[in-house]
Amino acid sequence: MTKKRKKRQILLKKLFNKRRLVILNEDTFEETFSLKLNLMNVFVVVTLSAIFLIGITTYIIAFTPLREYIPGYASTQLKKDAMNLAIKSDSLQKSVEINNLYISSIKKVLTGDLEYAKLNKDSLIASEKQTIDESVLATKEVEKELRNKVIQEDKYNVFENAKPKVNFVLFSPAEGTIIENYNAKNNFLAVKIALANNTPIKAVASGTIIFSEWTPSYGYVVIIEHQEGILSVYKNAAAATKKQGDTVKSGEVIALAGNLATTDENSTLRFELWKDGFPINPTQFINFQ
Repeated sequence: MTKKRKKRQILLKKLFNKRRLVILNEDTFEETFSLKLNLMNVFVVVTLSAIFLIGITTYIIAFTPLREYIPGYASTQLKKDAMNLAIKSDSLQKSVEINNLYISSIKKVLTGDLEYAKLNKDSLIASEKQTIDESVLATKEVEKELRNKVIQEDKYNVFENAKPKVNFVLFSPAEGTIIENYNAKNNFLAVKIALANNTPIKAVASGTIIFSEWTPSYGYVVIIEHQEGILSVYKNAAAATKKQGDTVKSGEVIALAGNLATTDENSTLRFELWKDGFPINPTQFINFQ
């Protein structure tokens, strides 16, 4: 125990033993600066200085923009740009998915590829309409007049269960004789009309042309997008007078009838109507005579 005490006393004596730091002029050995201190003072000052430097460094790294210059730390602007790019890429992905669905719908229109399971859900097909037994209803003369009036008003309405004050009127693309009618069971999703060559083919309603090109199977094909997701398709044309992206009005000429394969005087128009990717019978809404 005595030896340990002696060692402690010697250590304390060394720590608190006063020393003097002197700075001399090298040429004249004149004392220019002197400082009295001991090892304990030096240890305390060095420790506090180290703690202060560590605190300042931590503050700079955590709370100031200077941390961007430290290797391993990304800049704030870079993080913002990365976040904006992630949001934009997500929006682009959704846009691509919507465009793919839209292109798939247009492809169905051009190729006539139809899923019959979905076709059975289409309430616009005339063959699937359910007739009401009028004998069950005790109708009066006033009710009959009102019913006839409603039927005449909804004759050209695309939607059977249309909302109030929403009518979509379709005009005939060309007047002619129907030589082949719409038949979903036989996968004939159009109305074929006999026309003379160079007969003007008109838009059935106002809209935007989304396709106007020559195809090997149907000659010139024009597709117009109307409101409420309606597409009108005009096939077997000899020439198109409008191009893709043009806006047309009801009754405006968009193509000319003709048969490029033969020199016959008569030609045909293959006309189709589509709603949200499903075919509908054009004769329900258009009078071709």
